[in-house]
Amino acid sequence: MTPLEIILSQLADPFRIGLVVALIATMQRTRAVTGHLVPLALGVSFIAIIIPMTLTSGDAVPFLMQVATGIVTNVLLLVAGLGLLALWQRLRRG
Repeated sequence: MTPLEIILSQLADPFRIGLVVALIATMQRTRAVTGHLVPLALGVSFIAIIIPMTLTSGDAVPFLMQVATGIVTNVLLLVAGLGLLALWQRLRRG
C-alpha cells in the first residue's frame, strides 16, 4: 500500500474518528488546567501509536509507516474537528 492509500483508509476508520472527537471534547473540558497544545499533540501521537499496536495483525504495512501516516491522518481529522468546533461556537454566539 502506498502512504496515500493508508491515509485514505485511516480517514474512513470510525474508531480513529471517534478517538479524535473524544480528544477534542476532553481538551475542551480540561483547557483551563492543561492548556490545549500539549494535550492535543500527545493525544494525536497516542492514537497514532495505539491503533496499529492493538488492531492490526499481520499487516503488510510496516508499523512505523502506519504510525507516521496515522499522525498525518490524526492531524487532518483534528484540524477538521477544531474547525467545526470553532464554527459551531461562532454560530452559537450569534
